[in-house]
Amino acid sequence: MIRALLVASALLLVFPAPSRAQSQISFRGFGDAGLTVFSASQSFKAVLGKSSGPVFGGGVEIGVPKNLFISLAASRFHRTGHRVFVFDNQVFTLDVADTITVTPLDLTGGYRFASVRRVIPYVGAGVGWIKFEETSAHSTAADDVKATHTGFHVGGGAEVPLGKWLAAGVDGQWSRVPNAMGSEASSVGSLYDEHDLGGFTLRARIIFGR
Repeated sequence: MIRALLVASALLLVFPAPSRAQSQISFRGFGDAGLTVFSASQSFKAVLGKSSGPVFGGGVEIGVPKNLFISLAASRFHRTGHRVFVFDNQVFTLDVADTITVTPLDLTGGYRFASVRRVIPYVGAGVGWIKFEETSAHSTAADDVKATHTGFHVGGGAEVPLGKWLAAGVDGQWSRVPNAMGSEASSVGSLYDEHDLGGFTLRARIIFGR
């Protein structure tokens, strides 16, 4: 699905449609930075010391008639804490660095409302593919965790034009990634009965294009 979307976007750029269609289809790129608060708060706090952290990303957006849009965005959360060991329903912190990386790839369809005093609100929903990695410097491949899970998300925000080809915005997104954590009895996810890798993300965005 992702490959098909990228191919379609490339074809539209290389082989432009008639002038009337061109006036209705837009292409934009964006970069963003924000903060994610994970739903599995106790599990992340046990390993990283906190259940939230900064995320950085970017993507592309295709605007189509009737104020609709499709976007493909990637972001990355990366933080190092300590590996933990669960025994007899207790969590023991080990003196071993443990790095967690969460990389979502989100495909979103949305609707952009009419401008109100130069502020343009929008809403969207879609599906995501979330790559989860947990690694330690001296661990073996059997000790590390690398997996990709599928989830869904909803969100909304608003943007303000700063010029003909530039805009700024802020948005919030809630995501759910079920059955992505706590598959092993010795994991902190199982201990706290937390299996959702999703959460809430608030971010600021710079948009380029029309």
